[in-house]
Amino acid sequence: MIPFGPGKAELLDLMLDAVYQQMSRADLTTVAWRERVVTIAAENRAMLVQHPWVAYLPTTRPPLGPGVAAKYDHELRAFDGLGLDDVEMDAAVTFVLGFVTSVARIAGDTERAAADSALSDHEWWERAAPVLAQFFDAERYPLAARVGAAAGQAHDSAYSPDHAYEFGLARVLDGLAELIENR
Repeated sequence: MIPFGPGKAELLDLMLDAVYQQMSRADLTTVAWRERVVTIAAENRAMLVQHPWVAYLPTTRPPLGPGVAAKYDHELRAFDGLGLDDVEMDAAVTFVLGFVTSVARIAGDTERAAADSALSDHEWWERAAPVLAQFFDAERYPLAARVGAAAGQAHDSAYSPDHAYEFGLARVLDGLAELIENR
């Protein structure tokens, strides 16, 4: 029997480790903790924009390679010296990166939907309006009508990846501040 070479899973592991090795890593030593967290979030967001397929890979068993080790060590530095124990530091990194990955997935899905339909979100909503009008009763659902209209007007779409990222990251930082600053 002829042995088979590496499979798809091993190839993805090698590709992911290579992407992680190539990520930019800012110097975190002289900045406050919030800026360190903002930096690692931005670094990961940039990587996910450049390599959107990464957002869809499982992360519970990451590849064991130098890129993964360097990335993890760098991200932990954002929380080093803040009074968190090691398990809390790991959880804080996981929390931040989970948020960033989630927003990146939705942004990627939004871009793919626009590309697949050849319609911007604005154009899609214009076409969908008659269908929505058939079953959506603004008097019955006044809160949904008001909020949906406000969000649509603010973003010229139902969703803004940039707004979701900025708003969410601020809430992530506020939540971490509760843990870090009360030590």
